[in-house]
Amino acid sequence: MSCAVPKNDLLLRAARRERTERTPVWFMRQAGRSDPEYIKLREKCGLELHDLFRHPDLATEISLLPARIGVDAIIMFQDILTPLSPMGAHFEFHPGPVLHNPIRTESQIDALRLYQPQEELSFVGRTLQQLGSAIGSELPILGFAGAPLTLAFFLIEGKSPGDRATISRALIREQPGLLHKLLDKLADMTIRYLNYQIENGAHAVQLFESMADLLTPAEYEEFAHPYHARIFDALAGSVPTILFAKEQPNVNLMARSGADVLSVGTCVDLESAARTHGQHVSFQGNLDNRLLAGGRTHDIEQAVRNCIAAGNHQGHILNLNHGLLRETPFENVRLVVDICKETRLALTA
Repeated sequence: MSCAVPKNDLLLRAARRERTERTPVWFMRQAGRSDPEYIKLREKCGLELHDLFRHPDLATEISLLPARIGVDAIIMFQDILTPLSPMGAHFEFHPGPVLHNPIRTESQIDALRLYQPQEELSFVGRTLQQLGSAIGSELPILGFAGAPLTLAFFLIEGKSPGDRATISRALIREQPGLLHKLLDKLADMTIRYLNYQIENGAHAVQLFESMADLLTPAEYEEFAHPYHARIFDALAGSVPTILFAKEQPNVNLMARSGADVLSVGTCVDLESAARTHGQHVSFQGNLDNRLLAGGRTHDIEQAVRNCIAAGNHQGHILNLNHGLLRETPFENVRLVVDICKETRLALTA
């Protein structure tokens, strides 16, 4: 499927390290959670999440909801765990993800099968195609996948790892070779999955390392970074790629992953990072999602303006340090977009 450049190409230009007349903005988890229209749709359709993700018409409708507030990209409504089901690890949501037989042994890893996404995940391709028909000429469409270590933590724990991931961390210490075997298989699957999204119209793709904040520096370097590099190397030259590593302070290592854009958290000084690495990568971030959820309007406004100033309209995409929190007032989400729209590059003669 050809992927024409959309009319609003601010995000794509920022991903190429270009200076933009204003800073583009989108939000992780923008399709859902705090949006009252999403909540109404969920109540009306009555589907469990694991069924909703497999429904292209509804997934398209949900993905498009944030367009009404002026975001500069539409991310496909889907879950990072979706590609695990055809491997033999089906998560159900009640309401959080649950895997009844967690993956903890070598025989279980061997039993996980690789597959062709066009055969097993055709609903993802149809969702992206429908998004392309609906808005692809206006806004860029973002695809995404969970990074291998993040997926491994879900598989091992059999649920959301939370802030402990006790069993996964024990595997890191006691059976690192077994974990690498699982990560190898997940990396192969992720490359196939992201290429499939690109073939079906994704203008850019993001890799979510949502467990990065649970790792020591040495663990991140051994169990996360090599698989990021492998995935981005396989995607090189296709579409812009974004690495999100939750509150990971080692920007030097992230910059060596091969990603075009680094999505950084509040633990990173954006201005300093851009000054050091801005010749080679763009940056995304780094507004605090907790501030957006519970902060005063004045403080949110100031934080957004500070973030835009730090990015200096040069290779910078405004986003959060992590996803929108469920309790975030929707008017605060609108506020961030409005500030981005009105804050423009001061051009000099």
